[in-house]
This record gives sequence, structure tokens and C-alpha cells, in this order.
Amino acid sequence: MTSTIGSDCSSVMPAGVMPKLPVTMDTKGRVRSSKEQRRVILAEFERSGVSAAQFAQRSGVKYSTFAAWVQRYRRTKRPSLKPPVRLLEAVVAPAPLIPALQVQLPGGARLEIREASQVALVAALVRALEKPC
Repeated sequence: MTSTIGSDCSSVMPAGVMPKLPVTMDTKGRVRSSKEQRRVILAEFERSGVSAAQFAQRSGVKYSTFAAWVQRYRRTKRPSLKPPVRLLEAVVAPAPLIPALQVQLPGGARLEIREASQVALVAALVRALEKPC
């Protein structure tokens, strides 16, 4: 039986293997990296296509540290989509009080009109009430 896999497949890395990332560890085991090293790591993360948690685990960086790096990187990479808040002072004059026209109807009903557009309706109502039943 012959294999169909060519020799050009050596550039593909297995899923669990990550390239050596440029970070240094201090005596307490904490990851120390310069801004340039973080840029290289974040660029590799962008190319990898894996989740941040998987990338952090595979690269040996704590997820909380890596997530903070990604958040800062993305915040500086793309500008804020929200426009800045602009405040404007507005002064609203109180509406002038329009005297109400009150129509007292027989039987104790009272009708109050505050807009000129209602006058025609009240006139039609009074005419309708004048007609004998």
C-alpha cells in the first residue's frame, strides 16, 4: 500500500502544537513580555483561527492575562464606533395658558374646549342637542 501524502505537508502543524512564542518567565513563573512581544503573540493569535482560551492554553499564557492583552489590542486597533457625546442646553418656554371655553349643557354636563379646532365639533354637538327627539 502506498501513501498519497506528499512531502509538502510538513509545513502543517498538528492541532496541539504551537510555535515558540517570544515570552519570558520570571522566577515566580509569571509571564513577562514587552509590547513588541505581545504584538507578535497577538498577530499569531489572529492568524491561528482558534479561540482565545485555546490559544492561551496552548501558548502557556494564563487566559486572564491573554484576554486582557486581546482587549487592549482590539481597543487600540479599531477606534470607538460611538460618536462622542455632545451636550446642548435647550430652554423651553412654558406654553401660554389658553383660557378654556366652558359650555354648560342641560342636565349638568359640562364641556371644556382648549383648542380652536374643537369649536366646530362643539357647535355640531349643540345643534344636534337642539333637535327634538
